[in-house]
Amino acid sequence: MSQYKKTILPNGIKIISETIPYVKSFSLGFWFNVGSRDENNKNNGITHFIEHMLFKGTKARSAKKIADEIESCGGYLNAFTSKEHTCYYGRGPGSHIAKTFEVLADMVQNPSFKPNEIKKEASVVVDELYDIEDNPEELIFDKFEEIIFSGNSLSLPIIGTETNIKNFTQPDLFNFVKQKYGFNRMLVAASGAVDHGLLVKLAGKYINKDMGSSPLRRKYYPSTVMPSKAEFIEKEIQQVHAIIGRPTYGYKSDKRDTAAVFSQVLGEGSSSRLFQAIRERNGIAYQVNSFLNSFYDASAFGVYFSTNEKMIDRALSLVAKEFRKLRETKISERELNKAKESIKGSLLLGLESTSNRMTRMAQSELYFNRIKTTDEMIKNIDAVNAGDVLEAANELLDEDSFIRLIIKSKNAMLKSAA
Repeated sequence: MSQYKKTILPNGIKIISETIPYVKSFSLGFWFNVGSRDENNKNNGITHFIEHMLFKGTKARSAKKIADEIESCGGYLNAFTSKEHTCYYGRGPGSHIAKTFEVLADMVQNPSFKPNEIKKEASVVVDELYDIEDNPEELIFDKFEEIIFSGNSLSLPIIGTETNIKNFTQPDLFNFVKQKYGFNRMLVAASGAVDHGLLVKLAGKYINKDMGSSPLRRKYYPSTVMPSKAEFIEKEIQQVHAIIGRPTYGYKSDKRDTAAVFSQVLGEGSSSRLFQAIRERNGIAYQVNSFLNSFYDASAFGVYFSTNEKMIDRALSLVAKEFRKLRETKISERELNKAKESIKGSLLLGLESTSNRMTRMAQSELYFNRIKTTDEMIKNIDAVNAGDVLEAANELLDEDSFIRLIIKSKNAMLKSAA
């Protein structure tokens, strides 16, 4: 049996842990409640850039020393930036958690941000940006969220812009850290072979710099429906990539679990309606799926597929047909239960990984100010009924609120999308 514990230190840092007695390794994350939605047009990309730069050395450690100290203990470090959070995390054998904690604490408190390293890393991040631009499967999601969240900072891409990336300076990075990396935004989360009391002691020993407090000021997304429209991007590509979707409710909404079940029925998994209709029965798309990318106050919901330009109109017609079916007729109890079991199965399979458990626990604390148990999440999924799914279908598949985004070759001739 795992055991959750939570401590709030006098300086405001939260420490949460889950001890799993039957594993020998740990996953430890230093989370900050800051992401690209806390930026503006002038500094867009700075959160992600700082994530890169924290690995480039501290006052006491070079980039190589950071890597050497962790890898010599049989572990590794990594990090990621999302639109709402940044996480620096490490994994390793349980006996080496203190060293990993010490190194992560040094990285987040004492980055050097050397100008020569900033210049070098800017080139690396610009290459990462070019990779996204060259990959329509990634690019289309950034552009889709830019459209549906227009007017809100959720529309900003995590990686930022080339101009911004090339112009970040040492003072820019230090100022942003000072403004956004306050103790009240910091969460230490660990899962696996961990001892909560030891984590609290390590925090007292190694988190010794006063990082202050940083109020969370976010402009939340208004629950308004956008008018339907179609937009096109031309690229030198062979396939046509398409998203049809809209914004919908986020984590704070009680309807988010219903949306998750509905999305599962529509297009998540090879037995879903869209996969069967478009790929299996008609063979006109290799990739087709629905998605629900969620944030605190909103989600990006939609259907993504890619096909050749001769089949795009047929694919769009088939998608519309499946939409109509879901709006007009309740799904069967069998199909409903299959969708629920698929979601619950994914949740339970994720428990096999301490990294997944640490991430789920941390996000629960950041979004809900408490740790939602697996049993509670399963109960919420089980509570969704066929009537709820029908109601969600009629709301989310309203053609008057669809945003259609198409990435196509310059010579592709499209009809139905326009």
